[in-house]
Amino acid sequence: MSESRKLHWERVYSNKDPTEVSWYQGSPQLSLRMIASTGVETGAAIIDVGGGASTLVDNLLDSGYSDVTVLDIASAALERSRARLGDAATNVTWIDQDILHFEPNRSFKLWHDRAVFHFLTEKSQQRHYAELLQKAVEPGGHVILATFGPDGPERCSGLPVQRYSTEELSNLLEPAFELQAQDLEEHKTPGGSVQQFLYTCWQARV
Repeated sequence: MSESRKLHWERVYSNKDPTEVSWYQGSPQLSLRMIASTGVETGAAIIDVGGGASTLVDNLLDSGYSDVTVLDIASAALERSRARLGDAATNVTWIDQDILHFEPNRSFKLWHDRAVFHFLTEKSQQRHYAELLQKAVEPGGHVILATFGPDGPERCSGLPVQRYSTEELSNLLEPAFELQAQDLEEHKTPGGSVQQFLYTCWQARV
């Protein structure tokens, strides 16, 4: 299953420009606002899960964040970002791995995930992800999750997804994490359709 997931995403990023995929954002403003609202220091460890071709890493570096890790299942997506960043790519830690197989060797002050978690449609995968958060996020650290909301699509990139309400996420993440903020975004895709994203920000209990 993991191998088929990887092949799927390698194919997506090999055949499409990042600006053509439905989740493309020219500027990830809501993510940046939520990150800023946590007060995380510029030297703190930040990981962007599924951020392979996202421009979030560009914005973080431009804002002075110096310890940024980007994880993605598709090496083709990571290569797109490396090429875009040029010499600045050496300031980023790049991890080519399925999130379900990720075994962090360090903790992070901030974990950001836009549009990975909702592809984990099996209960066992969702529980594994929640357990991984508890291992990887340091006490007092933050998790920002952006998933399809209650009125979001049921499929994306040809795959089924799990839509979430804040209550459903709370059932999975509490009591290890406490909800700090939430927001809904009506994301307009490059093709002109609208997708509802639910952004939530959580703090790991000390």
